Amino acid sequence: MIGVGFTHNAQAGEGYDFSRMIQPVPMHARLEHDDWFTWGASVLRGEDGLYHMFYCRWPKTYALVKDHVGRITGSRCLALFESQDGIDWQLSNHGLASPLQVLWEDGTVMQLQNLERAQLLFDESGEPVMLYAAAAEDRNQHAFNIHIPLRVPDNPQPRPRPAQLAWQEAELGVLICYELHTFNEGRYNQAQARVTPITDANQFSPTDLDTDQWVKAARDAGARFAILTASHESGFRLWQSDVNPYCLKAVTWGDGKRDIVREFVTSCRKFGIKPGIYLGTRWNAQLGVYDFKVTDRSTISQDAYNRLIEKEVEEICTRYGPWFEFWFDGGAHGPDQGGPDVLSLVERHQPQAVFYHNLQRADARWGGSESGTVPYPCWATFPYVSTGAGESAGKAISKNGFALLKQGDPNGTFWMPAMSDAPLRGHGGHEWFWEPGDERLIYPLDRLVDMYDRSVGNNSTLILGITPNTRGLIPEADVKRLQEFGQAIRSTFSHPIAKTSANAYRIELSLDPNTDFDTVVIQEDIQQGERVRQYCLEIRQEGAWHTLAKGTCIGHKRIHRLPLQQAEAVRLTLEKTMALPMIKQMAVYCSE
Repeated sequence: MIGVGFTHNAQAGEGYDFSRMIQPVPMHARLEHDDWFTWGASVLRGEDGLYHMFYCRWPKTYALVKDHVGRITGSRCLALFESQDGIDWQLSNHGLASPLQVLWEDGTVMQLQNLERAQLLFDESGEPVMLYAAAAEDRNQHAFNIHIPLRVPDNPQPRPRPAQLAWQEAELGVLICYELHTFNEGRYNQAQARVTPITDANQFSPTDLDTDQWVKAARDAGARFAILTASHESGFRLWQSDVNPYCLKAVTWGDGKRDIVREFVTSCRKFGIKPGIYLGTRWNAQLGVYDFKVTDRSTISQDAYNRLIEKEVEEICTRYGPWFEFWFDGGAHGPDQGGPDVLSLVERHQPQAVFYHNLQRADARWGGSESGTVPYPCWATFPYVSTGAGESAGKAISKNGFALLKQGDPNGTFWMPAMSDAPLRGHGGHEWFWEPGDERLIYPLDRLVDMYDRSVGNNSTLILGITPNTRGLIPEADVKRLQEFGQAIRSTFSHPIAKTSANAYRIELSLDPNTDFDTVVIQEDIQQGERVRQYCLEIRQEGAWHTLAKGTCIGHKRIHRLPLQQAEAVRLTLEKTMALPMIKQMAVYCSE
């Protein structure tokens, strides 16, 4: 290992991320001569206009280290170390400073055998602007000096919080829709459900309710999280509330003692599914609340309603252990809009949960339709801190059929990935809540697989709505289709033919030329943000490269379905990026 140390008063906590600063290199920035090599420490331009070696004492010291066999970082590169005292050193949070590659301004990529003897040029403000190094294409010849431009990003790329990262990596969840009006006579009508109180809560009387059956069906579909509608438009609560008597305490079912929220959470933990909760504050037919506000039908003041919601949220936050997601349907008005202060309660008691959503914060966004799909491209970044909800969304968000919600904004300053939601019974209908005799509306298997490709495969998280019947069970036909769906996804994606990963501008994966494949999946390491802006996917057949597909957004996952074929290799070229591309995985599969 050969390293060069430099000291600098970097931003506390973050430190440098050279992989985001490295720019394409001008062709004239290559200096080649048999006797020229660069050595030494960093330099700084002085007030006299000349460049001087410098050393100054700042709180943190850095060192660029040659890691050409990958023993430190797992990748052949220049690695960045840091130290508080210059004696004890550790790999920086952004340890991979530069791969052994050069991206020239004309778009070509040069693979290097060596990149070493680094030194830095700092500008008058003390920021690094140029990385000087000795480089070689191979071990014995073609050595040259190079100066690589650096740029401190004006606006650092947004990155997911841990809860958002877990939500995207989960890829598939279910929304279990169960409510008092499941037991109404006649078919569910949303407009009527929002304004018509149900006077007899004892109509809630499932004979065989089994949350294990619900959650097992979700697990068999491949879901990694499940969300329960604990309160919906009727105003009825599916838990033992001490602050709202219109709950399971008010019914003879279960002797008024059962707590479906608790049973659901217990089942989730039994089957390894992360539990989420869906709470409605916008509509409450029993209390006459419409679009967040009390009305002349209400038996409660606005302030009393707000306090009631806050106490209910505190019950949910403190009684059932950690939650994966809080889903406030239609959003949740906050204090600035005259509503309850639910965000502070979730942040205080459940800081690791995904919060969806109010006008103060949105950890995810609705994908603009209830089709279970999003169009391509779909970026995880968004230009606004919140989205509003449906008809309450601002014009910039709702125009053109909610195009911004569907596609996001690659230049957005907030990390807010898209949710693709759809009811399982949405094929020729749209039923979030069970209706008798409607098995014909269950999506066919091929449509569900296509939905997966156009949600998860377009950088979105898919949430399927499933609904128990009046017995308290997911109908057998729905259970069977969920099992078939899970098996179809597992049969394709559980066993890659070949896979690789790299932090590089070009990645090549060798294949057995006699092996069939029809699917290529690309994933970025989104912990570092969405860096890719344009890419090209190619295959090599009989020694010649052919373009398979071109694209822009990769994000957490991009799925390319292809005609069945064979090839000697697959190559991914990252043609435009915001920083060094970090490809978590490129994998090849066969679905047949």
